[in-house]
Amino acid sequence: MARDTPQTHGEILAAAARRFAVTGYRGTSLQDIAREVGCSKAAVLYHFASKEALLAELLAQPLEVLRQLDERLAPLDGAEAQRAGAEGFVDLAVRFRREIALLRGEFPELLAQPAFAHVQQISERLVDALSGHTDRLEARITAMVLLAGISEACAEFVDVPDDDLRPALLAVARRALAPLDPPSTTEDRI
Repeated sequence: MARDTPQTHGEILAAAARRFAVTGYRGTSLQDIAREVGCSKAAVLYHFASKEALLAELLAQPLEVLRQLDERLAPLDGAEAQRAGAEGFVDLAVRFRREIALLRGEFPELLAQPAFAHVQQISERLVDALSGHTDRLEARITAMVLLAGISEACAEFVDVPDDDLRPALLAVARRALAPLDPPSTTEDRI
């Protein structure tokens, strides 16, 4: 029997995170969250104006850390920007891998929501930093693949200890971001 008393903010957030992890953001309704907590949908709405508001609160801390990383990278250039960007993003992804895992595959749709519009611009600046602020196609592709790969690895290896995951991700990032010599001929590009 469901309890029809207002639940704490934290209980609702925890239930939302569990539901998003199981059925995805799109596949989860406020009623699903209420059922998991053992309260009414109205009780959930007492604490959160919408499902989007729930998600925004779940992601508030990771997004703040991403914003801080963006600020730290702004004055850096070249290899320094690459190193700081890789280390900062790995730290963020390892720290918030449970949040990354619960949104797996839904980032494009979520970025379209007004509450997350700034994340797309920050992501573009992060790609720019990881590419060493160059327009070289190989460097930009490497940066994009690295960001996606780090996110996916953190979502996949959610139970691997931080002290094992972080160095492995940084080693991969260092190899991927090793300076690329421009190809000497068209044939060398293949």
